Amino acid sequence: MGERRGRIPARWRSAARALLRVITVWAVSTLTLLLLAGLLPDFQLQSADGDSLTTIAFTAALGAGAFGLLSALVWPLIVRALLLVPALVLGLLVFFLNGSLLIVALWLIPDGRGAAAPETAVVVAAVMSAVASATSTALAVRDDDAYRRRLYRLTDRTRPRTARAGAEPVPGTVFLQLDGVGHRVLSEAVADGLMSTVADWLATTHTLTPWRTDWSSQTGASQLGILHGSNEDVPAFRWYEKDTGRLMVSNRPASAVELQRRAVERTGDGGLLTLDGASRGNLFSGGADQLALVLSVAARRGRRNRSRSGYFAYFSDPANAVRTAGSFVAEVLREMRQSTGARLRRESPRVSRGGLYPFVRAFATVVERDVVVAAVMGDMLAGRTAVYADLVAYDEVAHHSGPQGRDTDQVLARLDRSIALIAKVAEHAPRPYRIVLLSDHGQSPGETFESAYGLTLRDLVRAGCGLPVSRRVRRTRSGSEARDAARDALRSALHRPVDEAEEAGQDGAEAAAVAAARAPEPVVLASGNLGLVSFPGVPHRMTREEIDRLHPALLRTLAHHPGIGFLLVASEEHGSVVLARDGVEVPIAELAEPADQADAPDAPDAPDRTGVAAPRDPLAVFGPGAAAAVRRTDGFPHVADIMVNSMYDPETGTVHAFEEQIGSHGGLGGDQALPFLLWPRDLPAPPDGLVGAEAVHQVLRGWLREGEGPQVPLEISPSKRHAEAFLPVDEPVMRDKHG
Repeated sequence: MGERRGRIPARWRSAARALLRVITVWAVSTLTLLLLAGLLPDFQLQSADGDSLTTIAFTAALGAGAFGLLSALVWPLIVRALLLVPALVLGLLVFFLNGSLLIVALWLIPDGRGAAAPETAVVVAAVMSAVASATSTALAVRDDDAYRRRLYRLTDRTRPRTARAGAEPVPGTVFLQLDGVGHRVLSEAVADGLMSTVADWLATTHTLTPWRTDWSSQTGASQLGILHGSNEDVPAFRWYEKDTGRLMVSNRPASAVELQRRAVERTGDGGLLTLDGASRGNLFSGGADQLALVLSVAARRGRRNRSRSGYFAYFSDPANAVRTAGSFVAEVLREMRQSTGARLRRESPRVSRGGLYPFVRAFATVVERDVVVAAVMGDMLAGRTAVYADLVAYDEVAHHSGPQGRDTDQVLARLDRSIALIAKVAEHAPRPYRIVLLSDHGQSPGETFESAYGLTLRDLVRAGCGLPVSRRVRRTRSGSEARDAARDALRSALHRPVDEAEEAGQDGAEAAAVAAARAPEPVVLASGNLGLVSFPGVPHRMTREEIDRLHPALLRTLAHHPGIGFLLVASEEHGSVVLARDGVEVPIAELAEPADQADAPDAPDAPDRTGVAAPRDPLAVFGPGAAAAVRRTDGFPHVADIMVNSMYDPETGTVHAFEEQIGSHGGLGGDQALPFLLWPRDLPAPPDGLVGAEAVHQVLRGWLREGEGPQVPLEISPSKRHAEAFLPVDEPVMRDKHG
């Protein structure tokens, strides 16, 4: 049966769907007409002598059909004839003209069975039109062809651009960012048949390659580098800046506008999309003038930033609203069903998916997707030169369901469907388009740090500082082991016993008060499996020696914990150093480069300054380029006092997120650091071993120059004065749910 269906030509399937919609709308209109005839005294569908139910139903069907035909054939002509009538007058005439069409339709019924008073005809016609429109729209919700036609009509409100006379149209470029989709996930989705559009491209027109992120493997750092050419001084998704007292969070509008301003100031470059570009659904504008759902302009919008492709333009079409609303409800129900199934199956690892999360997921996977896709389609039909859009659906679901599984498979299939829709629209654009797919990072799976060890990173830091630990620290076996390690480290460092009362902050309250007096409580922030510890009371970056003097047990407590892979701290004696388990301490200047590792894979362990044999490179397990990424971050002005990367198991690919995520990204370890780039083969191939978002920016800029792409006026980004209006520096440290 499936093979026979596959041989049916597409035009016949389309015609069959259209016929089914017509019949369904006709049937619903007939039922509506029967209902109105029973409710309204001045409206009848039977003769004076009475008719059988069958005859009345037949009469209603004839009336509904005649009204539908008149509305489809005559109404457009009437509207065209009345285009010169003032809008207010035309609005009033619509009701009377529609009622007149109904009276004509009833007059066409044989034997004069249909009749209605003029004022009643107006009401009946209005209800009939509303019901028919709603029914037709609801039937088109899952019909991509009908959806595309509606978007064409929406975009036709502005005249599409045309190519220069006598010249071959210059290709435009559309960059579609599949947020969080790693190279391996995409490759396996293609192999498993989940993404047939991408599979067809790889077989015919496109090439796929991985690239490596910076240490901060998250959208804020990656997208800033890709769109603006610099992600310097972005150590994580969220970080504390001592010089201003700000808590920077990449997905807050105030932080995004400041990060964009800094990048433009640093590069002297307006961004990838400055000339005739469009930015859709991104954290940053890329210098584009056409914007929709861009976070860095959410705090302040001017008239020149308004776009017809935003929320209002999209939802001004009732069909779009019905399509998206229906899909939104379906997605909420799907998430509830999937999370309930995960609980019943006792899947592990698992995080809470209750509260508002089903609605957050539905917004990311439905509303934002539909608005962004519609905006991109509108940009292509308008002939814009360069478009960069972010589709965040996979990233949101993977955080809570894991990077691979049934939940994310469905999201990937729907993303492929959106890509196909955009590619289809490109065929009707006034210029040819090259579509590039890429991602900003991947995702690494794993149980959360708190779930695995019974305490959060903040709890562990406080324990190492001798501060009271939250009562919510559970007495699981792993949690007990972690607390035992903290107690042992404290006992060794302070050379005195630490009992249970001290751990609970009761008999040891005096000691905790002394420790707190010596330095303010640390600010502990999480960015996936990357943690940042800062001491706000010290204006400069603290060194290892200073930390040891204030909190003798802290670094040892952290470095020896089984859930932590390594620490990065400054050192007065050795420059910055990497600390790991078993007393490993290696200056970052001595960390092996990938070439060194390849040349001498069997080199003996080098002793650290304590004389303990240590691996030559404790970062080797995190893959090639890890040492270079750590060295680069170490040079950032706002690097934290202690940078903490979780453990990484290369056999399972797992990490431990310091947030409530079983699919995470933000640090080193596994698939999170290997996103992808998929480009048309007629473009120059990027260099091998592409490393860092800034390098990706250079590749994309080169491709745009191939097609006479955007250049770089600087006034697009907000001034420092405007940016700082959203960044007060005289407020105390702001804390979020991660500390």
